[in-house]
Amino acid sequence: MQEKIKWGVLSTARIGTEQVIPAMQQCELGEVVAIASRDLQQAQTAASDLGIETAHGSYEALLADDGVDAVYNPLPNHLHVQWSEKALAAGKHVLCEKPVALTAEQAVELRDAAATYPSLIAMEAFMYRFHPQWITVRQWVKDNRIGELRSIQTFFSYYNDDAANIRNQPEMGGGGLMDIGCYPISQSRFLVGREPERVFASMEIHPDFGTDVIASAILDFGGVTATFTCSTQMFPYQRANIVGTEGRIEIEIPVNAPANQPTKLWLTREDGCVEEVVPACNQYTLQADVMSAAILNGTALPVTLDDAVSNMRVIDACVISHQNGSWLSVGG
Repeated sequence: MQEKIKWGVLSTARIGTEQVIPAMQQCELGEVVAIASRDLQQAQTAASDLGIETAHGSYEALLADDGVDAVYNPLPNHLHVQWSEKALAAGKHVLCEKPVALTAEQAVELRDAAATYPSLIAMEAFMYRFHPQWITVRQWVKDNRIGELRSIQTFFSYYNDDAANIRNQPEMGGGGLMDIGCYPISQSRFLVGREPERVFASMEIHPDFGTDVIASAILDFGGVTATFTCSTQMFPYQRANIVGTEGRIEIEIPVNAPANQPTKLWLTREDGCVEEVVPACNQYTLQADVMSAAILNGTALPVTLDDAVSNMRVIDACVISHQNGSWLSVGG
């Protein structure tokens, strides 16, 4: 049996070169063997800097590389579906950055395309799911450590006013909701274990960029309410609180958990507060190893593209709710 999955990376995007690729290079079951850019020199520079064996001057060349088993796709959001479909057609497994598409309709297109290749695996890259802190919190909720789950509150912000940045370009899928609001949506669905029935959202749209720089929403799960605010033009901060009838869980760094230092969880009940220190780990490494193991062993992934479709339906509903100024049924 092949010992390691050979990964190729589409583009020299910063998230790949600075975070995901170095993490994947620490995998037990995978190795990064190729990287591509539309500029060969740029690909060669990235390959040299990262110690990657092969550089390709086009995405097509990487997909034609017989030495590549699986593709990591960190391209701008509007290119996720197109190049993920091309990777599948080329016989490659696909790990696609979040959000997997610009709309739920596009996500369905990718899911249906992937279904025509039953021997291949495709997954949306929500790396937080693989971090032990979230696995612990989910288990605490299942074990009723906070009683009956009633509310999830999340805040996530950073500051970016660069007009040239893809996160500030609506045609590329920019904006706070798409870039970081997708996390609290996914995390609340992950904890509650079902889909919200309706949403209400409000956004502030940048007068020049045309992207949402602040987005807030309420997700009504029927008995559980999740609320979040995300922003691309606020002081950087993130936090999550999960509140039940008998206690509260606070997550120190719910999304960008650092790879080189422990994270903290706090479980507060009537009898006091317990601090749980989660050892340092790289959630990108864990994510790639889980997918590599599924490819090698033929086992099921913990999350499928059905989940990606469901997350996009909530994002779509938030956009329409803001436009209409009213509650909107998810999928309605």
